[in-house]
Amino acid sequence: GGSIGSEMCRQLCNFNPKLLLLIEQAENPLFYVERELRKQFPNVPTTAIICNITDKMRVEEIFEKYKPQVVIHAAAHKHVPLMELNPGEAIKNNVVGTQIVADAADNYGTTNFVMISTDKAVNPTSLMGSSKRIAEIYIQDLSRTSKTHFVTVRFGNVLGSDGSVVPIFKKQIAEGGPLTITHPQMKRYFMTIPEASQLVLQAATMGKGGEIFVLDMGEPVKIVDLARELITLSGLRPGEDIEMVFTGPRPGEKLFEELSIKGEDMQPTRHPKIG
Repeated sequence: GGSIGSEMCRQLCNFNPKLLLLIEQAENPLFYVERELRKQFPNVPTTAIICNITDKMRVEEIFEKYKPQVVIHAAAHKHVPLMELNPGEAIKNNVVGTQIVADAADNYGTTNFVMISTDKAVNPTSLMGSSKRIAEIYIQDLSRTSKTHFVTVRFGNVLGSDGSVVPIFKKQIAEGGPLTITHPQMKRYFMTIPEASQLVLQAATMGKGGEIFVLDMGEPVKIVDLARELITLSGLRPGEDIEMVFTGPRPGEKLFEELSIKGEDMQPTRHPKIG
């Protein structure tokens, strides 16, 4: 039901899978995604499954019944400030949930397993980033002994995803402002939802097991520049029609994100936007 997971389902339907399993813990997003896919791709069999990935018995029941060949693990808590306030939930969902799903893939003969990660896992300063880094390490360690090809794909912010900065700014503009920005030097990497999803699927076909693929997101963008651009595109004047207010970095936030950890051996791949 998330932005990336939903888009990857749309793209996967173009390859006519024998069966597409949609696994989600929230029933409403799952209902709407399945409804959309059935309408757009009537010839692709889909099964909607309500499941919390921290429920080990339920996850194993699903894997035992369906024995999926490919698993794309996109479930995660992603909001840095919220996870600072709810550290146990960050660990439970992002670490324990990943362990449960990955172990099930290993035990039930999944061929390819792809975990979606984040640039916040690089030299993490937040609980969310730390939890994703632990998940990355677990996936890499499991790949050493498993017949399943476990890979991780790491990228930054996704434009227009639920709860991301662009929809928030648009709402603040519609309300007459102000736009709240944490710091004038804050920078982030951005990709569109379709591009990120497409590159994740392409990276999945490249992995032999244990790799962390990093997507090329271009140059980082200053959040304040993004705010000014959105105000201007709305036909308004930054600082005059719409004010911008700097609120200070929130707990766990960095001024800029990194893409690789010191000591990681970054190698090019056959795709120019995947490293």
